[in-house]
Amino acid sequence: MKHAILGAGAIGGLVGTALASLGEDVTMVVRPEKLATYPRNLSLERPAGLGTGSGSGPIIAQAKAVAELTNPVDVLWIATKTYQLQTALESVGVVPGCVVPLLNGVDHIAVLRARFGEERVFPATIAVEAERVAPGRFIQRSPFVRLNIASSGESPLGTIVARLGSLGFTCQFIPNEQTLLWSKLCFLAPFALATSASGMNVGQILADGAWKQKLTSAIAEACAVANASGAELNATQIREVFDGVPPAMRSSMQKDLAAGRQLELDAIGGPIVRGGERYRIDVSTTADLMAAIQSKIGAR
Repeated sequence: MKHAILGAGAIGGLVGTALASLGEDVTMVVRPEKLATYPRNLSLERPAGLGTGSGSGPIIAQAKAVAELTNPVDVLWIATKTYQLQTALESVGVVPGCVVPLLNGVDHIAVLRARFGEERVFPATIAVEAERVAPGRFIQRSPFVRLNIASSGESPLGTIVARLGSLGFTCQFIPNEQTLLWSKLCFLAPFALATSASGMNVGQILADGAWKQKLTSAIAEACAVANASGAELNATQIREVFDGVPPAMRSSMQKDLAAGRQLELDAIGGPIVRGGERYRIDVSTTADLMAAIQSKIGAR
């Protein structure tokens, strides 16, 4: 299949390198000023013990790079930051066979379906800690990659998704789109907001009584809004996921805040706060964490 990756950062690079290593035809869509020097070979370093042939060094795979997507592709994987989406879409000059968005939040699905059509967009989420350390060079830091896609995408994507399993990906097709999207957000939002507001990693938060309570409360708020939106989620199960997370794990938002980069604060926390207003659900912990992060942004 022919794949294009829109958003050549940590997530896009990880997915693009993985697909290319399986022999798929991969095109990375990069910024015009980066095109001339973008490497032909992609590199992905991963923890030892993942998938076939792991432990023998980074995955190296070839991919093309373009500044504008003008040739047809079977799959367009979108891995931009939410605030970059509209600008990035200007570089897409074709209608792909299907679109798999890996963005945070829930609001982007309507935007993409308005652009490409309801039947072409298959909501998806990915859970992994990864970084782009240089153009074309990526590091997977977490010992897992969890890729979930709406069941509507199983027919066109089932074969390639199954092949990603050989690289250590854990992949599922989820029938309920709201459950799919909100299950990630109900983990990500409390994780990102608590780590960014506190400056702590997950292990430190769980060891601190006050911050652990804020995390637990944020999870409960997110799940309440999610279920009111049509998802089927259990706050206790989301909370238990944190017990299996590497203690040193930090959120991307936390890293972006420390580096002075723009944050996806509205995309991650906004749906919960707006949902709280819509459904009259108390989301005060989420709102307080967002306010604390805004204060940190203002103090930079």
